[in-house]
Amino acid sequence: MRHADITVQDTIEADRFILRPCRKSDAGLIAMYAADDRVSRGTRAMPHPLPPGAVEAMIERASQPDRTEDVWVIDGSAHGHAEALGLISLERMDRNQSEIFYWIAPAFWNTGFATEAVRTLIAANPHRAERIFAEAFQDNPGSARVLTNCGFDYLGDAEAFSVARGATVPTWTYTLKIEK
Repeated sequence: MRHADITVQDTIEADRFILRPCRKSDAGLIAMYAADDRVSRGTRAMPHPLPPGAVEAMIERASQPDRTEDVWVIDGSAHGHAEALGLISLERMDRNQSEIFYWIAPAFWNTGFATEAVRTLIAANPHRAERIFAEAFQDNPGSARVLTNCGFDYLGDAEAFSVARGATVPTWTYTLKIEK
């Protein structure tokens, strides 16, 4: 939603949690989860070990009106779950397209939270994207399953640099055309 010169990021309701904008108070819990190398190795941009202030800087970037990426905390506190289960984001691309990124804290793996978060964000389509792209590292078939379970189509193999791994890693690339 846009109000004058400020882009407001909405809270989005799911069955077992809400997707809400990051708050400064989220930094400790997010940093604790992100310090787990299983989380950082599953992302492109998260370093391991996590430098001091990195999460606070991400939260600050996510709150800027001129941001290109919207980041939501997957917050289960209203449903008896943890206040932060992980993060999900949409990066704006050109031509009415976005790219989705997500991670779930290891304590909540294999619970369906990632699939529910991706489905919820797609249904809300806050960027009004016509197409959403995603990728999964080839050594993370669970993340690939999330994407195919959410209707993404496989596009092909590629590579992406992982900061935590300090290496280029083989990926599977996916796309989802949003039906209007």
